[in-house]
Amino acid sequence: MITSRLQWLLMQLGRRLWVRASLFSVLAVGTAFVALLAKPYIPDDLETKIGADAVDNVLGIIASSMLAVTIFSLSTMVSAFTAATNNVSPRATKLLMQDSTSQNALATFIGSFLFSVVGIVVLSTGAYGNGGRVVVFVVTIGVIIVIVLTLLRWIDYLSRLGRVGQTTDLVENVTAKAMRGRVERPYLGGLKLAVDMSAPSETVVPVFAPIIGYVQHVDTGALSELAEEAEGMIHIVALPGAFLDPTRPMAFCDGLDEEALESVVKAFTVGDERSFDQDPRFGLSVLSEIASRALSTALNDPGTAIDVIGRAVRVLSVWSGHAEDDGQSEVLYPRLRVRPVELDDLFDDIFTPIARDGAGVVEVHIRLQKALLILGRMEGQGFRDNAVRHSRLALERAEAAMAIEQDKAILRNLSEQVGQLQHEAGAA
Repeated sequence: MITSRLQWLLMQLGRRLWVRASLFSVLAVGTAFVALLAKPYIPDDLETKIGADAVDNVLGIIASSMLAVTIFSLSTMVSAFTAATNNVSPRATKLLMQDSTSQNALATFIGSFLFSVVGIVVLSTGAYGNGGRVVVFVVTIGVIIVIVLTLLRWIDYLSRLGRVGQTTDLVENVTAKAMRGRVERPYLGGLKLAVDMSAPSETVVPVFAPIIGYVQHVDTGALSELAEEAEGMIHIVALPGAFLDPTRPMAFCDGLDEEALESVVKAFTVGDERSFDQDPRFGLSVLSEIASRALSTALNDPGTAIDVIGRAVRVLSVWSGHAEDDGQSEVLYPRLRVRPVELDDLFDDIFTPIARDGAGVVEVHIRLQKALLILGRMEGQGFRDNAVRHSRLALERAEAAMAIEQDKAILRNLSEQVGQLQHEAGAA
């Protein structure tokens, strides 16, 4: 998915809890104004039928109960984050904190509390009158319905919050989303950068990051506009996820003046941590970290590692058929050339740590060899070559760590099946 810097920043802002909670506060203030404006049009006897103290009592109940529910929910979420940090991966905790279900629930509870407090304060001033109380009562009934529905969903969600499987689901989904976005725009909307840009020429000027950190987002639309205005070319060599310092170029610009070069720097968002949005490699690295942690002596959970291997097959299958795509059919920015994401790196990110940390666990290596056999049969020579390469490396690690000859024989047989894919392709 290609987004501008502003859209990306707004998307990051929308993932903050306080933003959603503030919407309920706006609802409370808006209700106060609507009640003041609508009270002349409300029949005088309607407030009597509802009851003079009905709104006050209901708002008081909401205020007291929502404060308790919010505190309980926050303590539960903190416990879930701690469990995810210890049992899954600290990098995955960020996804839990940004999860829409958790944020909507807390925003509803906090916002309902704020709504009731604002309503109680304004009611105590007597500014509403009889007609205004009716409006507040109607809106309060709607808030109660939202609270009930949120509570029912929240109770079910709490039973899974912070669990290894649920957290791994989040990582898999966000990684697959980033992978699909890169498949749709292999070079972020530009052309493939196929030449070596390690050293600038007479007309090509390198652009460096002013700070040290990871590339989180690249605004290719803004870069394209700069290149179009200057009738030049911009070669992007630092993809999202790359670690930059003031000595490593993030782009090479041809035909741009000093002012445009400063704007090029601003099109790159550099931060302290990697982001999942444009960086499928980060998602795969986090998945491998989950598997490695599960294979540690502290957890000793090979089942989670086997589960991660299956998820890796699903995520990498998104790339099937696109490994050798030159991206020419999806060019939005012809004056941009972007370094490609290499399939070799994707395989290394996910499978190397698992094969290393699970070297002595035969069931993990059996699943790994079978997963590589599946990937080797997928469309594209890159899949076949990488599957064979990792199959051989995994077998070497397993043979070095395992003592039982029968286990080694099983893995040799599976590795031979993977290697046979290359011979079948050569014969065809």
